[in-house]
Amino acid sequence: MHIFYSIIAMAGLTYLLRSIPFILIRRPIENAFLKSFLAYIPYTILASMTIPAIFYATKNKWIALAALLVAVFFALLNKGLIVVAFATCLTVFLLNWI
Repeated sequence: MHIFYSIIAMAGLTYLLRSIPFILIRRPIENAFLKSFLAYIPYTILASMTIPAIFYATKNKWIALAALLVAVFFALLNKGLIVVAFATCLTVFLLNWI
C-alpha cells in the first residue's frame, strides 16, 4: 500500500511540474534572449543524460572517450542519427576487438 501512495505522489508532482508553466505563462514569450535560452534546454538535458551513460557503457573509459569524440565529429558534419550511432558503435566494437 505504501508503494501505491508513492506512485500517486510522483504522478501528482509530475503533473504539477508540467502544468505550472501553462498556468503562469498565458501570453507568448516575446523576449528574444529568453526564447533562445529556452530553445537550448532540450539539447542540454539530452546531453546531460547521454554523456554520463556513454562513459558507463564500456569497461574502458578511453574507448568511451574515443566513441564520444567520433560521435561529436560526425554530428558536427551534420550526419544523421543513424550514421552517428553506427560510427560510434563501430568505434567501440573495433577498439574492444584490438
